[in-house]
Amino acid sequence: MTDAPYDRENFCYRHPDRQSFILCQRCGRTICTSCQTQAAVGVHCPECVKEAKQNAPKRQPINIRAARAMRGNSGQPVVTYSIIAVAVVVYLLQLLVGSSLTQELVYYGPLTLSEPWRIVTSMFAHGSPIHLLFNMFSLFVLGRILEPAIGRARFAALYFISGFGGVIAVLVLSPFTSVLGASGAIFGMLAALFVIQRRLGGNTTQLLLVIGLNLVIGFFVSGISWQAHVGGLLAGAAVAFIIVRTRNVRQARLQALMIAGVAVVLAVIGLVRLAV
Repeated sequence: MTDAPYDRENFCYRHPDRQSFILCQRCGRTICTSCQTQAAVGVHCPECVKEAKQNAPKRQPINIRAARAMRGNSGQPVVTYSIIAVAVVVYLLQLLVGSSLTQELVYYGPLTLSEPWRIVTSMFAHGSPIHLLFNMFSLFVLGRILEPAIGRARFAALYFISGFGGVIAVLVLSPFTSVLGASGAIFGMLAALFVIQRRLGGNTTQLLLVIGLNLVIGFFVSGISWQAHVGGLLAGAAVAFIIVRTRNVRQARLQALMIAGVAVVLAVIGLVRLAV
């Protein structure tokens, strides 16, 4: 073993007392372990790292900025999971208590004014395990996409206004039909995802096929309320259109008023239908 001759090029340029044989991948200067920043290939020195940050694009891709502008908060889709939990509990109660409870939860047009709570309870009640499973799985998939993207408050508004739209469509088109389930709200979420993806420049072909196929099934399979599907679809699209058109933080108040306006319009349509 022999001593290596001294060569200042084998010492860190920032710490002359630290011997090193590692070179910056960009500029070729010798750097010690304290001065290294791991790169995709090799390591970089502090000066090259600083230069890279200064030259990096200052603006995020438009789709990322747009999604973040619509989002009120991030994190887990709490509203989605909460709705699923409530729906499961309600169905278990339906099984335990029997059909008498289900009859108290379903929506029936002539009882709209005397028992208005049915508008909401019908969104959580289901007619069979398959009915519950299909709707909750759809909610799980769509909610995990939409809720983090637009925020919890907006997502909750989207869900319930879409369900409300489904109920009003049933009242207008088939007032003596009893309905239950979250299908109207689910179709509203599908419509919202379509509107948002279109606005952000995403490919919506497959989503359009899914919406069209599920919508057509409702016209040919008995026991499915196509009226609720259409109503939820239109209401969800309206809410999503407002969200994507009022993304600026300075438009938050306007956005809230316009979303509330959708619910008011639906309520007026329902009242007019009941008055006829």
